[in-house]
Amino acid sequence: MSTPIIQGWCPGALRPMMSGDGLVVRVRPRGGRLPAAQAAGIAALAARYGNGLLDISNRANLQIRGVTEASHPELIEGLHALDCLDASVELEARRNIMVSPFWEQADATQAVYDALETALTAPDAPSLPGKFGFSIDLTGENALATAAADIRIESGLNGVIIRGEGFATGAPATTAVQAAELAMALAHWFTKSGQIENGRGRMAALFAELPPMEKQHRLPPAFQAAQARRSARYVPQIGLCSQGFMAGLGFGQMTAQTLAELASLGNLRLTPWRMVLIEGQAKPPAIPDLITLADDPLLRVVACTGAPGCPQALAPTRSLAAKLAANVPEGKTLHVSGCAKGCAHSRATDYTLVATAEGFGPLHNAAPAVTPRTSHSAAALVANPALLFEKPDAP
Repeated sequence: MSTPIIQGWCPGALRPMMSGDGLVVRVRPRGGRLPAAQAAGIAALAARYGNGLLDISNRANLQIRGVTEASHPELIEGLHALDCLDASVELEARRNIMVSPFWEQADATQAVYDALETALTAPDAPSLPGKFGFSIDLTGENALATAAADIRIESGLNGVIIRGEGFATGAPATTAVQAAELAMALAHWFTKSGQIENGRGRMAALFAELPPMEKQHRLPPAFQAAQARRSARYVPQIGLCSQGFMAGLGFGQMTAQTLAELASLGNLRLTPWRMVLIEGQAKPPAIPDLITLADDPLLRVVACTGAPGCPQALAPTRSLAAKLAANVPEGKTLHVSGCAKGCAHSRATDYTLVATAEGFGPLHNAAPAVTPRTSHSAAALVANPALLFEKPDAP
């Protein structure tokens, strides 16, 4: 199996990433929220300057696809007019903040976000790796606990805590500014750790390398006598919630027209689960291509862009995943990955099909990075889905 290229950074708007269908331009919503007018404006820009397709990333950002070198400057002008841009590429990369969609107007979520954004734009802000990110979840669900983040500001057992990924405890904070200051202290500690190499590095890897008996006292002082975290129990659900209606998107992708119709219903909150929350929506929206039923088989499958949209993918992925979705048992997940990187889902899933030069290799309870020992063509898998569930001959 060929070794894929790992970029080590995420695309932005000012620094897009080239893919098989053109430039990917990532818009990072402030506070995890797209006001209706802003969402409508982005939809129009995506239709005019991209190929009309948009993705919700697993960091709850919006990606405009199919942008060309020629159309990118005009797209940037349009995004600037919508107040979607940062002052520089460096500041854009730092503002990698994910926000729980379940925040309420009465809680401190947006105040914490504002304080953290301000801290990250300060002259003395740490220079962090390209994929290093923050999450803010002050709700009791702790819904973002399994989403990708390196520093978490979340609801602990006795109030708001700040902790690094992998930490069992976190430092308490009583104000939004204090929460941002503690997050910055932890970020500075990370940058001084020697974990960053070639612009890459993650908090969980650093914490895992610390000797077990030294983990606590090697942390910054505020984190040495810390408070316990909440356990993660939240499972993303389609349907009504107190903030509105949560709708799904097949493989996290939608057309510009779908985004425009969503914007006509109200403000939007993006999530890392291929779902979008429509604020104040009291019933399932009648918009084509949205997933509005909690038992829709498409919710059981995950797939990356695949070929030809991604130049590293060895085969198309989403058409195969869609054809197999109805065969995946309820409560289980199938991941179809175009290569060993597993961009759509890097962790283990119940069933995984990873593209190889010979077809698709099946894996059970494994991530795509595991090398499969057998392979089947897409046609064979569609004709005989039982091949997916047979115990694979893998390490």
